[in-house]
Amino acid sequence: MNEFELIARLTASLPSNESVIVGAGDDCAVLDVGIPDRQLLFKTDAVVEGIHFLADTLPEKVGHKALARCLSDVAAMGGTPGSAVITIGLPPKRDPGWVEQVYDGIRNLATRYAVAIVGGETTTSPDCVFISVALLGSIPKGRAVLRSGAKVGDALFVTGELGGSISGKHLDFEPRLAEAQWLSSRFEIHSMIDLSDGLAGDLPHILHASGLGAELRADAIPISRAAKVAAKELHETKSALMLALTEGEDFELLFTVAPSDAVPLLDQWKARFSDVRLGCIGRLIEEPGVHLCDKTGVHPLTSGGYAHLRQSK
Repeated sequence: MNEFELIARLTASLPSNESVIVGAGDDCAVLDVGIPDRQLLFKTDAVVEGIHFLADTLPEKVGHKALARCLSDVAAMGGTPGSAVITIGLPPKRDPGWVEQVYDGIRNLATRYAVAIVGGETTTSPDCVFISVALLGSIPKGRAVLRSGAKVGDALFVTGELGGSISGKHLDFEPRLAEAQWLSSRFEIHSMIDLSDGLAGDLPHILHASGLGAELRADAIPISRAAKVAAKELHETKSALMLALTEGEDFELLFTVAPSDAVPLLDQWKARFSDVRLGCIGRLIEEPGVHLCDKTGVHPLTSGGYAHLRQSK
């Protein structure tokens, strides 16, 4: 059983109440608590030593990543972050100076995005450090961008470049908050998700929620230089394209729009975000699954992205 199979079992019969607009199954929960014209976004995420960072990772980068992951999920809903609480688990005798530097990383990123850190919990962890962040954000009422709104024929876009994040990007990426807010305020974004588990792992979440399939153009996938270098070091055992599709922790935005919006969106994007790449990498279709189109034809994409708890068979 991998992470997503376990989540499906755990969330099958969760309790709810009248405040829940969107519960488990999207990047954030959406809650209506009676605030005029606004709804709350609620998200939690965690980083664990040995999984998301190594023991010798600079502590400021650990703190940055811990908060940035949650900010990226708020971005995927088109929202604005507000306040966060931090839970940190520490092995005995952990140097307090190290922990203070983790909080420097959290503080610096929070300050840039006007996020208030309003409390949390400190506890003992027997073997490794873990940090869990719970984040509240907001969105204009009825304007949250969900995974479930994709439509047949939609153009599929992705920001930035994919793959090779392990070379450093996963520790210092900048959440695409400004880009997502700009997109959702100027275009009707049908669906959106942030890429934490790789394009091959996260695109199926949109497809499952919307009941559709997708065609990807292999020659349009924006492969990072780091992924190309890594592929050479692997002696071609895994191509740069497959690294870009499956490696994960890109934290870019994947979204869909009506085909009639594709060209205007690209033109306006270039004028507003000239330093951030944006590419149309495919379209949504009725046939289920992800289909990769290359010079040899159309092939089902059977490789998935990263999944926690996955075991080899």
